[in-house]
Amino acid sequence: PSSEEASCHVSMSLPSASQSQSRLKYVSLGVLVLQTTSLVLTMRYSRTLLGEGPRYLASSAVVSAELLKILTCLLLVFYDHSFSVRALNRVLNEEILNKPMETLKLAIPSGIYTLQNNLLYVALSNLDAATYQVTYQLKILTTALFSVSMLGKRLGLYQWLSLLILMTGIALVQWPTESLGGPSSTPLSAGSQLVGVIAVLIACFSSGFAGVYFEKILKETKQSVWVRNIQLGLFGLVFGLIGVFVYDGERVRESGVFQGYNSLTWTVVALQALGGLVIAAVIKYADNILKGFATSLSIILSTLISYFWLKDFDPTSVFFLGAMLVIAATFLYGYEGKRPAISHSKV
Repeated sequence: PSSEEASCHVSMSLPSASQSQSRLKYVSLGVLVLQTTSLVLTMRYSRTLLGEGPRYLASSAVVSAELLKILTCLLLVFYDHSFSVRALNRVLNEEILNKPMETLKLAIPSGIYTLQNNLLYVALSNLDAATYQVTYQLKILTTALFSVSMLGKRLGLYQWLSLLILMTGIALVQWPTESLGGPSSTPLSAGSQLVGVIAVLIACFSSGFAGVYFEKILKETKQSVWVRNIQLGLFGLVFGLIGVFVYDGERVRESGVFQGYNSLTWTVVALQALGGLVIAAVIKYADNILKGFATSLSIILSTLISYFWLKDFDPTSVFFLGAMLVIAATFLYGYEGKRPAISHSKV
């Protein structure tokens, strides 16, 4: 009751707007959980599926996702301005072309995100799902550290404790067991596993830095999140195309940019493009650390899907203990995070 009174006191003039923003926050977090779960499962499956002809190029898939993200954002801006071509043209000119320095600020996180997206394909091609997912959760800790150092956030004792509990829970949930390696799984060499682990570790640090940097830019300006994503996507498209022709130029000349594409590949591309937009919405309405907890919950969901649908996981008491720790950490962080926000709003 006290928290409800405080929130009513803070947003007395605009109660419906406050409720709408709160609803948007939780909806975006929920969609992020579903998007992350389906992306990991489909990306892993697409990189290990044996089929006829050449496998699709990861660098090409990253570029396709950026292009789809730009087109989606253009449609959203178009919708926000009542489908007026003149208004769309004015916004693009005013916010992107006429503000070159503001646009250039997005080059740094865009380049890092492009690197990160390519690294995730490398990781999921060289690591089993359990090792990948538990290692990738280091991004929660790196995000928290960058939030403290770059945004000046102050985390309470319970929040730091929740981070430690979360890491412990994730480790227990994704602790690899012999039952995970079925007869159909191909053994990974030590070399390929090392490549995968290094890829995940670099992705963790790049994800933490780029996410917090982007959050800082979003919260410093009143620019539309969709316009920001168009700027981000344009740089990502340029960096991605450079990556395609530097690393896969020969294969592109032989079989084309879209070699090996099928319906599953396009599903992965769509999920990755959607992920960028959902993450942007989450950063706008919540913050990066909360985004990390949503991603952690998606690991539990993907594990359950592996058990009930794919039949390749046998849950143990360790799994249930880890799941309870993750859920407890999520609520602990959320409870601790609400109080400073309300007191700050009152001031």
